[in-house]
Formats: sequence, structure tokens, C-alpha cells
Amino acid sequence: MIDMIDGQRHKGKPGWLKRRLPSGPGYERLRRLLQGHGLTTVCQEAQCPNQFECYAQGTATFMIMGRRCTRNCRFCAVAHGPIGLPDPEEPTLVAEAVELLGLRYAVVTSVTRDDLADGGASYFADTIRAIKKRMPATLVEVLIPDLQGDRGGLEKILAACPDVLNHNIETVPRLYPAVRPGAIYTRSVDLLGQVKRISPKIPTKSGIMLGLGESEEELLDTLRDLVNAGCNILTLGQYLQPSPTHLPVERYVPPDEFQSLQEKARDIGFVGVAAGPFVRSSYQAEKLYTQATKMLYQNMKKRIGQ
Repeated sequence: MIDMIDGQRHKGKPGWLKRRLPSGPGYERLRRLLQGHGLTTVCQEAQCPNQFECYAQGTATFMIMGRRCTRNCRFCAVAHGPIGLPDPEEPTLVAEAVELLGLRYAVVTSVTRDDLADGGASYFADTIRAIKKRMPATLVEVLIPDLQGDRGGLEKILAACPDVLNHNIETVPRLYPAVRPGAIYTRSVDLLGQVKRISPKIPTKSGIMLGLGESEEELLDTLRDLVNAGCNILTLGQYLQPSPTHLPVERYVPPDEFQSLQEKARDIGFVGVAAGPFVRSSYQAEKLYTQATKMLYQNMKKRIGQ
């Protein structure tokens, strides 16, 4: 495939997208634990470039409700097709893994389950509660699908008191038909807005992939939409084509441009931003959460003092 970097055609990935894959006892311990519990991570299923690094540090993003998705987004490596009912024991198994790993911060996501009445919201709620019952001090971030706009399903998840609610917007509205068939841009933005109306104290988070053909103006407009919906935390990363059958990369965004976008996102109103070629939704999630909650607290003190 021939891609574009700064307007020039070239073959292959640029040098800044090459990295060594760490390993070691931490990586092997987590891999064996997940395998032994029959658990799935989005790190593996979505071919995340950070999975070796995160595994080596003893962290992972648990993916519940199976390995197959009811949608077929053209950017995503997760398999799609016929699906059975989720394992009712999965919330307990995830909580056991969190306890065995001694995680201070756990991230839970899922495939999209449009075949379930509540989009899988009850499984998210059960998993959050199971983790907090075993590990009361552990912070839990959930990365949820759009639940087809079901407010009742969202209320179920929020009632379980996650510490962060993440829903990825993924790309700009113009590209939704090609990138996210089955999703609706305004529905995803509204979901984040609903979180603030239902549980205003829970920080919200979203992520966007760059390099799919978006313009900077479109991107900044999308960031404004997210901030206007009350979104607090943002991740920006480079889209990487999982296979030849997925959408091609239109552009590799250089690291210095990610740095510039990070500063612009903060100016727009995000209190926590991570931007870089390898940044993904849950990359260094605990660190980003800490930065964001500190800023939210400082902003609150300023408002009270005015």
C-alpha cells in the first residue's frame, strides 16, 4: 500500500511507528492468567500495538460478552458474526483476575451486542459491582458501545458507579458511513451528554483515530461537540490498518502534529488529553484519570472562589 506523509507518497510505515515489543515475566503471568480464566482482552482482539507493553506492566483492558461483534466497523479487527449469550460467570471471573493482579485501575470494554435487549448494559453493571465487591479501592473505567441510544441501559451502568465512562466517537461525522456503519454520530455525542445529565460527577472520556481522511477543521469541530456534551478526557491516536480488507490509512500523522493537537484540545476545554501515534483508548488510563480529576477539582475550586 502507498500512503501519504506530509503530502508525499511513500511505501510502508514511517519510522516513528516502529517499536520493539517488550516481554518478560509480567507479560507471561498476565497472559497465562487470562488464558486460565477464559477471559478476553481488547488488546488481543483489536491488535492493539501497546498490548505487550501493558501486559508487561500487569495491566489489560478486559473485553466482556464474547469475542464477536454484531457490527462490522471497517476499522476494527474484532471479529463479527453469529453470537451466543454472554457467560453469566464472566463478571466474577473478571473480578477474580483484577484481584489476582492487584490492579489499582481496571478497564472493562465489550464487543457491541445489538442482539441483547439492553445492549449488554446489565453485564457491564454486574462486572463493575463484582470488581468493587472484591477490590473496593480499585478504580473501574468502562468503555461502552452506544447501546443504540437506550437511556435505560446507560442508567443501569451508571447506577453501578463506574469511576470513568468512556465512549469512543472514533472519527468525524462525515466519515461515519464509511468507518462506522451502524453507528450514528449524533447518538454517540448525545450518549456522553446523557452521562452528565444522569451522573454529573462521573468523568466522561472519548477517543478518536486519526489518519482516516479527516481534515483538521473537521477534527476540531468534533472536539468542540464533545466538550459541549460535557466530555472531560480525550485520547487521539493513529489509525493502523488491521488487514488488507479494512479501511486503508489515508495519512500517517507525525508526532509533532499530535503534540500540537493535544494543546489545541486542552484549549478547547478537555481537562485530560493523551495524543500520539500509539495512544489508544485505555493507554495509561490511570495516569490520565489522575491528571483529569486533579484539573476538575482545581476548576471546581476556582468556580467556588469566584
